[in-house]
Amino acid sequence: MRMYDIIQTKKQGNELSDKEIKYFVKGITDGSIPDYQISALLMAICLNGMTEHETFLLTEEMMHSGEVVDLSAFGNNTVDKHSTGGVGDKTTLIVAPIVAACGYLVPKMSGRGLGHTGGTLDKLESIPCFKTELTSSEFSSAVETCGMAVISQTANIAPADKKLYALRDVTATVDSVPLIASSVMSKKLASGAQNIVLDVTMGSGAFIKDLDSARKIAKLMVAIGKAAGRNTAAFITNMDVPLGYAIGNSLEVIEAVSLLKGEKIEDLKEVCISLAAGMIALVSNKDINTAKTIAAEALDSGRALEQFKRWINAQGGDNAFTEDFSLLPHAKLVFEYRAKSDGYIASMNTEIVGKASAVLGAGRTVQGESVDLSAGIKLLKKTGDCCHSGEVIALLYTSASERADSSSELLDAAIVFSNTAPAEQPVIYEYID
Repeated sequence: MRMYDIIQTKKQGNELSDKEIKYFVKGITDGSIPDYQISALLMAICLNGMTEHETFLLTEEMMHSGEVVDLSAFGNNTVDKHSTGGVGDKTTLIVAPIVAACGYLVPKMSGRGLGHTGGTLDKLESIPCFKTELTSSEFSSAVETCGMAVISQTANIAPADKKLYALRDVTATVDSVPLIASSVMSKKLASGAQNIVLDVTMGSGAFIKDLDSARKIAKLMVAIGKAAGRNTAAFITNMDVPLGYAIGNSLEVIEAVSLLKGEKIEDLKEVCISLAAGMIALVSNKDINTAKTIAAEALDSGRALEQFKRWINAQGGDNAFTEDFSLLPHAKLVFEYRAKSDGYIASMNTEIVGKASAVLGAGRTVQGESVDLSAGIKLLKKTGDCCHSGEVIALLYTSASERADSSSELLDAAIVFSNTAPAEQPVIYEYID
């Protein structure tokens, strides 16, 4: 079997055989296929697509290219959540405690932010003494005693996907439906949970820009999960506007705790209750509306907040910050960003807003780069809000004044003003089970 022939087959728009896909993934994993041939096949897939069967097999082979976490000791009571990425997305910090407070187990592996999107691990590492790296026994112990744990993905989870992801990022093949679906699901299936809820973000701040593409990817990932014997469902959520008001690691932790303590942050609450309900519905076989009532009660009663505090302690953190936010990293400098005209904020290019936060130090442009855990943006106004010229509509947190200048220029490009209010957008577009 030759890689040349496999590339030629897909270049001509034909279906790859099971043996060809297995050969491809094995060659990625053991390094026997050079990057230029992997990249050539990625482009052929991006241009000509894959059948559902090809995508299922690619997912399965990447899942088995490394370690597959065994959570069978916990039975069918385990449930995981994955987001395809966004700006201001701190849902894991809220959703996981809600679901665990309802008696279900949430063993979760998360990643770091890259580019304009934030990463759950970066947020958690702004919490004093919190450990994101646990041994397998420590991970299992935290789940058993606390009902949840969120840790960094082990180096040997779906290593073939890691290689493909890095090449996709530099070969303009990120936006392929089968490649997105197989990448996400290979990692989720390898992580071991029996029940999986997917948050497919769509809009200017997401990798997926339109509803049709989001629907295709969501349905395909749900089908892959079910074919692998996992209960799987998906939500398509709005990322044309940052989620909540805080963008940046410690700022988002503060906002998450504030919501758990009862602060009204309507869009964030709606998404979190819906995702938690989807998780509860899968693991309990309850209908989605009943599950929403259960999730809302866990949040509103304060049980989710108490669960959050237990979780922080279980992973070595000091939960005293929940009563004193000054214990979290705080930026040296805070700058005001003012509206450029009277009127309504008609739109915010959320990807550019995310980049404006990254420029302040909250994000990274290459893997492994350090981040300023205190940096970021706190929005005071969002799309649909009315404001006056010169009014402060955002606060910029950073350690260097020149970063604030660059961030402000990006916000100038991101925010569009209008004399008329824009049409209201849904927070959640669809639920797919």
